[in-house]
Amino acid sequence: MDTSGVAKTVQDVMHQGAECVGEHDSLRTAARMMRDLSVGALPICGDDDRLKGIITDRDIVVKCCAEGKDLDSTMAGELAQGLVWVEADHSVEEALQKMEQHQIKRLPVIRDRRIIGMITEADLAKELPDSKLAEFVHRIYAHS
Repeated sequence: MDTSGVAKTVQDVMHQGAECVGEHDSLRTAARMMRDLSVGALPICGDDDRLKGIITDRDIVVKCCAEGKDLDSTMAGELAQGLVWVEADHSVEEALQKMEQHQIKRLPVIRDRRIIGMITEADLAKELPDSKLAEFVHRIYAHS
């Protein structure tokens, strides 16, 4: 991938702060948090305040509702997936590569082993040249 035009760090382009749903919180709690925060994904943090994974609104629908599971008794940690993240001081290019490699549209950002934000395809759309953004979108959605 061409690196021209990408000199910023992940921290420069990410959404600051990220509320975690606890690994022992119910999926109903996660869904309400997503609604209240107007987001489609939440990082899942453990009792040790460390990232355990990420859960999306689609995960809740497909892996809980469609399977007939109970939103109140199914815990967010049961659906934790994709322990993929990027360090805040790493390049946007590295975030792009991780997102492409893992076919994900949102990536938690870590500093000192704690989540400090999220970088999304919308964040990238604001920062990347059109040609680079088109290449990213093609690689992410080509296998969806």
